Amino acid sequence: MVKLFASAVYGVDAITITTEVDVLDGLKFFIVGLPDNAVKESQHRVESAIKNNGYRFPRIKVVVNLSPADIKKTGSAFDLPIALGILGATEQVSTSHFDKCVIMGELSLDGSILPIKGALPIAIQSRKEGFESLFVPIQNAKEAAMVNQINVYGVSHINEIIDHLNEKKLLAPIIVNTREEFFYSQNDFDIDFSDVKGQQNIKRALEIAAAGGHNVILIGPPGAGKTMLAKRLSSILPPLTLMEALETTKIHSVAGKLPENATLINKRPFRSPHHTVSDVALVGGGGTPQPGEISLAHNGVLFLDELPEFKRTVLEVMRQPMEERRVTISRAKMSIDYPASFMLVASMNPCPCGFFNHPEKECTCPPGSVQKYLNKISGPLLDRIDLHVEVTPVSFSELSSKVNINSERSEDIRNRVIIAREIQAKRFEEKQGIYSNAQMDSKLLQQICTLQSSGANLLKVAMEKLNLSARAYDRILKVSRTIADLANSDEIKTEHLAEAIQYRSLDKGNWGI
Repeated sequence: MVKLFASAVYGVDAITITTEVDVLDGLKFFIVGLPDNAVKESQHRVESAIKNNGYRFPRIKVVVNLSPADIKKTGSAFDLPIALGILGATEQVSTSHFDKCVIMGELSLDGSILPIKGALPIAIQSRKEGFESLFVPIQNAKEAAMVNQINVYGVSHINEIIDHLNEKKLLAPIIVNTREEFFYSQNDFDIDFSDVKGQQNIKRALEIAAAGGHNVILIGPPGAGKTMLAKRLSSILPPLTLMEALETTKIHSVAGKLPENATLINKRPFRSPHHTVSDVALVGGGGTPQPGEISLAHNGVLFLDELPEFKRTVLEVMRQPMEERRVTISRAKMSIDYPASFMLVASMNPCPCGFFNHPEKECTCPPGSVQKYLNKISGPLLDRIDLHVEVTPVSFSELSSKVNINSERSEDIRNRVIIAREIQAKRFEEKQGIYSNAQMDSKLLQQICTLQSSGANLLKVAMEKLNLSARAYDRILKVSRTIADLANSDEIKTEHLAEAIQYRSLDKGNWGI
């Protein structure tokens, strides 16, 4: 009997799986330890790969045990350790290094090794448990090699790893300069805020949203530039830290969304699912739980274009993750947590025809349809969106102007955002898990967002006139604190509060009447 080690991914973390292979008197091939169909089918892939490369597959009883036996094993990444275990048990490959390494890979029938999901969390767990080496498919090698203090080998064929273990032809470990890879092209963007003509008030609102990590909804007629502005939000967000990049890369690695030969994700993700997305695709789940769009947008932006067109059930399942910044997928036999700290950016037309409150075109919607259209989005969801911004069409003179007057580059806006985020980082340095104003709880709000008497009176009048909820009150305070940070002000002044109040368009009593 031989023993070697593989790994399985659960959530965004990995668990080491002990692979035991025993060759006994008898017949048949058995895989035990809660394998799914993909793991059970590995017998045929393994047998063909062994035979097609001139090795002997035993014609007696073979038992493969994947331990711990109470955890379900899924996917085809156990092919390679099972094949090497059989070769080791029949003394066709040296087993002297089996206790020091983790081996993962899917086999094709000719012995080629195909890529796997979750190479980064597997590498992190392997180093944590003190393994010396990790063998992964060549396509995943650079991703896994981002983890230092462990030798990562990329293999493209089963013969390569057999020759290495038999010490006939040693493989060279993959070396990656983590910091160089991380900082490479971190500030290069194909799109820029200077591309957008006019819309200075919208740019200001998105700057505030980026500075405090606030959720924002853009309401305006078709062609006003809502999508164009939203897509440029990533270019003014502060750069990812190394820890954030590792978190984000782990999620994309587990979901199989990293391109071949990728290393770390060094730019904040921007996810824009279509409005036909299902609730499981958005928040994650499925028979074999996978991260959804909100987790793939972790540390980045989730853009929902044409918000009222999304199914109501899809939007409602976001409410809890937006507050808790993580989503828990619960099943009968398991419970998995995925991080989901994202900025929500949504856009919508003001009515079905799109021209309600348009300065030039007339709305053709029947009476009551505007409010009915708005009611597709629930009050609790709107309460969780900090900034409601009305987008007006750009005038012909601004569009046709060859000189883009007063249009700042993303880099200039981003520098102001970074300074504001540094102020917040210093403010919350002793508060674990809180990095921006949008993440403050009610207790922190009372400590940090103190108002002058004039500001308190202004907010009281706004609360009464706009009939705001307690959550909307908290949102106004958070946004006003961010505006004060952008102005480098220690106090929240009346003008900061007034600007924050104006970003509650959908709370106005006369909207849609």
